[in-house]
Amino acid sequence: MEVSKRVAVVGSGMAGLTVACLLAKAGKEVDLMEQNWIAGGCTTTYPRKGFWFESGATTLVGLDAGMPLALLLDELGIALPAQLLETPMQVYLNGQTITRHQNLDAWIGEAERVFGKPNQRAFWEHCYAISQKVWQISGQQRAFPPQNLRDLVDLALHFQPSQMLAIPHAFETVSACLKRFHLDQNEAFCRFVDEQLIITAQNKRDEVNMLFGATALCYTNFGNYYMPGGMAGLVNRLTDYLQAKGGRLLLRNRVTRIQPHSQGVSLQTGDLSQNYQSVVSSIPLNNLHGLLPTGKPKQLIQSKLLPSVKLSSALQLGIGIRTHRNYDCLHHQIHLDRPLTGTQTHSIFVSLHPANDQLRAEAGQMAISVSTHWPDPQHNRIENRALAEAQILDALEAHDLLRRENIVYLHSSGPKSWEKWTGRQWGFVGGYPQFKDTKPWQMMGARLHKGKLYVCGDTTYPGQGIPGAVLSGLIAFHKMKLDGVV
Repeated sequence: MEVSKRVAVVGSGMAGLTVACLLAKAGKEVDLMEQNWIAGGCTTTYPRKGFWFESGATTLVGLDAGMPLALLLDELGIALPAQLLETPMQVYLNGQTITRHQNLDAWIGEAERVFGKPNQRAFWEHCYAISQKVWQISGQQRAFPPQNLRDLVDLALHFQPSQMLAIPHAFETVSACLKRFHLDQNEAFCRFVDEQLIITAQNKRDEVNMLFGATALCYTNFGNYYMPGGMAGLVNRLTDYLQAKGGRLLLRNRVTRIQPHSQGVSLQTGDLSQNYQSVVSSIPLNNLHGLLPTGKPKQLIQSKLLPSVKLSSALQLGIGIRTHRNYDCLHHQIHLDRPLTGTQTHSIFVSLHPANDQLRAEAGQMAISVSTHWPDPQHNRIENRALAEAQILDALEAHDLLRRENIVYLHSSGPKSWEKWTGRQWGFVGGYPQFKDTKPWQMMGARLHKGKLYVCGDTTYPGQGIPGAVLSGLIAFHKMKLDGVV
């Protein structure tokens, strides 16, 4: 059997792009396969009727020193024309506008104004210290979670005693931490915390442990950036780098079978089969499980799979408008007075773009992306989707983010659209949520078959968001180095 010396990466989201670019930099011949017509997965920008909408991620986080995206771009020598946001987010709750300042002291002052002074400073300083420690450790320990003796040796080589201080936070939920700081009876604050966690951890305070919860709650206290032209600007720089290093971006290539064998890994795409030295999958574990033959890799994945009842899709609206005012903040979370019809979710997330970004819309117009969680997408159906969309528009008008008469274009996307766009089973998005029964070291590791098959992405360790996806790619590449693939 003839085996190509090339390495294949399946899926061109941020995790796949990360490992593909690092492999190319290391001198490997790389094929990056993407089932869609455009690279980026849930981190890219697509056109509709003269507007460019974000496909998923709208907030660019991870460019602070030591954070995963900064580490990747430094390694590749890529500079981004990203614009730091002065105000990361505004939240509308109980008739109040809450400004999520990046500066920690400014944010604590705002939290004390809205939710009352008792224990806010102690709680947020505690969260911020944890989040700083998490990002520091994640950059140092790229063999985590350990899967063999070589990983353990690598962890030991990069061990620092201070890293032990993070472990207890994996055993405490955000809910328990709120109780410890006597904030559990502050109903408005607990509601605020839940809806903030939903954005980045995909779950609420009773389930999310403090290791992930602190980083989720404090992401606005790190640099939040806007990429001119949308997230495609980030993706395109990575794909350009890959191709400049001799890699190939193979669009409209849906992989239907991944078969490890004695000499490498066979990939089936349509009627074609090709043998590779190694393969890295960045597609969700739910999808990957069905592409593998019976054997140990499939068994490893089986033990980690989540059913639809534990996952979420999204109801997303892409709205093109004529602008009626200036906006001093691009990202907004609106807490709803009553749950959204059909989804039973309690908040919506809204992203705008700078008025002068004519790569996204012509002068005087703007592309708005609105999303809310759609739980259990396999079984949950919204009986009256038009009513849910009308409720979203009501909320946008009530907070002066648009006027209905200024809407030029509108489309909506539910689980079926997401499944078509991303290929993800049931159209679930946002990765695997955080659960208190799954500790970080119990999450899916990057190595499925030493030297042959690896995984990364937001259903593996460490999980959601651009920083999490990039970190999973950094870890997969590191384990390939440990195994002698690179």
